[in-house]
Amino acid sequence: MDKFTHLSGIAAPMPLVNIDTDMIIPKQFLKTIKRSGLGKNLFDEMRYDQDGSEVPSFVLNQPAYRAATILVAGDNFGCGSSREHAPWALADFGIRCVISTSFADIFYNNCFKNGILPIVLPEAERDLCMRDAEKGANARIEVDLEAQTITLSDGQAIRFEVDPFRKHCLLNGLDDIGLTMEKSDSIAAFESQAAQARPWV
Repeated sequence: MDKFTHLSGIAAPMPLVNIDTDMIIPKQFLKTIKRSGLGKNLFDEMRYDQDGSEVPSFVLNQPAYRAATILVAGDNFGCGSSREHAPWALADFGIRCVISTSFADIFYNNCFKNGILPIVLPEAERDLCMRDAEKGANARIEVDLEAQTITLSDGQAIRFEVDPFRKHCLLNGLDDIGLTMEKSDSIAAFESQAAQARPWV
């Protein structure tokens, strides 16, 4: 998993509430077990017409936001089913951070396991980020995970909270497998001792 330390990028405003995981990546794209390739279908039903052509009014189809790496969203982002394909699709598109007032628990946890930083802010501070994002591509937002700050394009800094263990994992690029591999020497030693103690197993 890629490390998340500092991110400076374009933020796309999406002021919709209750964006669920089926809106993020519709069910017909869940057949794959690969984490790559889902970005082109991110928000598929809002992003494309039935004939497959882009909907010009959708934020990620607008020239200013095609290279967005941050999403500023309405309340209760990631609700609905527990599909891990949702953060896979966001990450494959290039979104590394989502800012909202609240997240569904399973989606929130899945973000950290896939290198995405979900930031929970009070409504007033989220709205500051939303208004900054609405300025377009010239307004870059900076996210510093170590300092736990968001810096808006005008220099205003907003502090956010994050669980220390999850912060450690993102800063070091550790998913569940990476955390396990950190203990590889201890695991090997245990297996060696177990094999000697119970050679019949």
